[in-house]
Amino acid sequence: MLSNDLREIFIDRIGSRLKRTVINTPSKWACEYRVMGGLHPKNWSFDQFPWLKEPHDSKAEMNIVEKGAQLGFTELALNLTFFKMDVEKKDCLYVLPAKTPDATDFSTARFDAALDLSPHLYNLFSDIKNVGHKKAGTTNLYVRGSQSRSGLKSIPVGFIILDETAEMNQENITLALERTSGQFEKNVWQISTPTIDEENIDKEYKASTQEHFFFICPGCSKLTELIFPECIEIIGENKFDPRYQESYLKCKECKVKLAHEDKHLWLATGRYVPKYSERDRRGFHVNQLYSTRVSPADIALKYFESMDDPVAEQELYNSKLGLTHAVAGARVTDEEVNLCKRSHNNRQVPATPGIITMGVDVGTHCHYEIDQWFIPPNARDIHVDSKCRVIDIGTVENFEDLDGLMRKYQVNHAIVDGNPERRKATEFCKRFAGYAYICFYGRGITGKFISLNDFESSVSVDRTSWLDLSLGRFHRQNIFLPIDTPQDYKNHIVSLVKIYKKDQDGNTISKYD
Repeated sequence: MLSNDLREIFIDRIGSRLKRTVINTPSKWACEYRVMGGLHPKNWSFDQFPWLKEPHDSKAEMNIVEKGAQLGFTELALNLTFFKMDVEKKDCLYVLPAKTPDATDFSTARFDAALDLSPHLYNLFSDIKNVGHKKAGTTNLYVRGSQSRSGLKSIPVGFIILDETAEMNQENITLALERTSGQFEKNVWQISTPTIDEENIDKEYKASTQEHFFFICPGCSKLTELIFPECIEIIGENKFDPRYQESYLKCKECKVKLAHEDKHLWLATGRYVPKYSERDRRGFHVNQLYSTRVSPADIALKYFESMDDPVAEQELYNSKLGLTHAVAGARVTDEEVNLCKRSHNNRQVPATPGIITMGVDVGTHCHYEIDQWFIPPNARDIHVDSKCRVIDIGTVENFEDLDGLMRKYQVNHAIVDGNPERRKATEFCKRFAGYAYICFYGRGITGKFISLNDFESSVSVDRTSWLDLSLGRFHRQNIFLPIDTPQDYKNHIVSLVKIYKKDQDGNTISKYD
């Protein structure tokens, strides 16, 4: 006969094993074992995040999430990671934009906090001291920043989370995805707020099923979704008008008011509806109109702020609505490029002499542009007021092929991209000492200031300021293009988009992506 103590242990272990066989999906696992903090810690629930339940149990090998900020998807990523390690015994890789502060903050503020709240998770992990490597028995979790190629090598895993893909070093994403090569079963999640149309996360999302979260309207019983601006009634005139707090959500079908405080009730009927159901990779999209923690008044205020603040405008579309967006004037349009075309042909040597410059962008090949400049005698700012006639646009295989162009057009000044072929660029500049310089994007250099180093034949400039000047000529039609301008040149010009943000001091800054 078993003693009472042994009987209780025996029953407890059998019960635990039976329980484990029932908890066979990430959503069930999260509700059973994940404990969330706050004044009154409690088990994970989908009541406040109904749009997360279906993604939890996705069977797709590749999953893309293009979303607004603060919608719980990092918690989804954590739940999936814990489930994979606990139940499926898979090694996992969690990638963030940078090691410091992103990976470090994630390790302490998210990962360690989750273990402290959940007894099951606390007992699961045997070693959590290393920021970049956590162990649960024989199963491993690697936490890495996307900037380091070495940190993403030689890590065979079956599950990968790429958190905030749009902020990552895009060249290293492919390297991270290679970590699942050779695995019989593998799962990858790319999660991010978007920035630019057809780039990084948006490019991946557009190749997916493109699923939006729909729900049954409590007013008209139609299956519908929350989109901007159709589903929000913005009250007031501007951000100083207190009536903006009366703004409310509405059904775009029947216009009935959708009570924010009852959002958890009418969203409980929600499900994802795919635009392309035949695709293998699943894509999920949700915006902050769905959030139970972001009120319609919050959205209305951001809308009013966006009317005279490019940073607020960028944040409204990217972070609030989960949409790509370019602020007016932030990119050159196809129409502006076409308006700059003149009657002369590409590679037509100018009949009259002038100031001739050449710029070289280095990639797989050397892309060059040769310009003739006309400086008005009464110019207040020669950078802004000068007019540019493009006389040759093309591509050459080798740096040595640029030599003939320098002589053919009698180039006065040439600027060559310093990376990635610094040695070849240096050799070219030495052959044309005094005429050619290597260009670097320097730190601490602002505006149109140029740091010149004649000894090393190099210049350092502020990338954003000089792109503002260069692309501004297309906006003002101060640049004259050949009638037969190559299509790839036009593609490069219109692809650059100016993104606005706030720095740590609250000042507006921008950069081109």
